[in-house]
Amino acid sequence: MFRKLMAAFGAGVEVDTVLRDRQVTPGSTLHGEVRFRGGSAAHRVDEITIDLTAVVEVESGDSEHHRTFGFQRSRVSGPFELPAGEARSLPFAVAVPWETPVSAVAGHPLPGMRLGVATELSLAGALDKSDLDPLFVAPLPEQDHLLAALDRMGFRFKRADLEAGRLQGATLPFFQEIEYHAGPEWRRHFNELELTFVAGPHSMDVILEADKRGGFLTAGRDVYNRFRVPYGGHPGAAEQALRDGLAAMARHRGWF
Repeated sequence: MFRKLMAAFGAGVEVDTVLRDRQVTPGSTLHGEVRFRGGSAAHRVDEITIDLTAVVEVESGDSEHHRTFGFQRSRVSGPFELPAGEARSLPFAVAVPWETPVSAVAGHPLPGMRLGVATELSLAGALDKSDLDPLFVAPLPEQDHLLAALDRMGFRFKRADLEAGRLQGATLPFFQEIEYHAGPEWRRHFNELELTFVAGPHSMDVILEADKRGGFLTAGRDVYNRFRVPYGGHPGAAEQALRDGLAAMARHRGWF
């Protein structure tokens, strides 16, 4: 729906952002258009920007809170004059970063993920950011292979979230954790498993973290594994790399 930005002297400029793509994948391009209509007086628009945003969990001392991060900002228009009552449409194409978190699997929103597209319009010296249009990011094929493999291995989805921090080899100031209850084959080794993707243009790193069960004389501890999956390979190779990573964590402590 059009929303109205109250500019100087109460003259309203109506703005609407329409996304062409129902969902995108990491590394692709988001297409859409900004539609706007002048109010009762002419105004100068300084710029229009599109901002990809994510709601991220931030730890502060012993407490946690959520904060909205803008992680890809694109200027889609410079200054122009908008005559009174005139309607215009401005198409845009915004690059989706490779590390963008997955927010939809098999066509369904992934619980815990809140990604959005915000349109910011600078008018008469004031900034106005729209409400978020939901952004649905589907997995890359290799990500989808691994998620499906975990499902076949009996891992049960628990939740997903975004945490503030920068991983080795990553550029975004936050990362995604997809959490699972351990599958039957691995339950004697792990209670839960956390999966993180660090995707790039040619391959992706997969980070596994599990809380390993303690023994009769040993305490439980977190164990880690990190491996790389090239794009375009056989799905079975990615699944075998996943199984090898789980087996390595079951045997001993690993670090990345």
